[in-house]
Formats: sequence, C-alpha cells, structure tokens
Amino acid sequence: MINYEEELKKFKPVQEAADVEGTVYSRDMTDMMDLMKEILKETNPGVRRK
Repeated sequence: MINYEEELKKFKPVQEAADVEGTVYSRDMTDMMDLMKEILKETNPGVRRK
C-alpha cells in the first residue's frame, strides 16, 4: 500500500513548473472573448454593446 503521508513529505516541486507558472501569470493574455469583441467592433463599428 502507498503511504500518502510519507509520499507528501518527500514531495519537492519542480522548479521549471514554478518558472512557467510565473511567466504565464505575468503576461496579459487575450482570451477568446476579447478576440470576439474586437472582431464585432471591427465588423459593426456603429453598433453599441454593453
């Protein structure tokens, strides 16, 4: 049987994962909703949206 308490004591986070996480969170990423809003603005410039 696996002793989860002992395995958790041995756990060490991988540094590369922490580096990637910091990079991802520090960027201002455009999501699909932002892209759709921009496309709608370009195709219908006179229509007002909330």
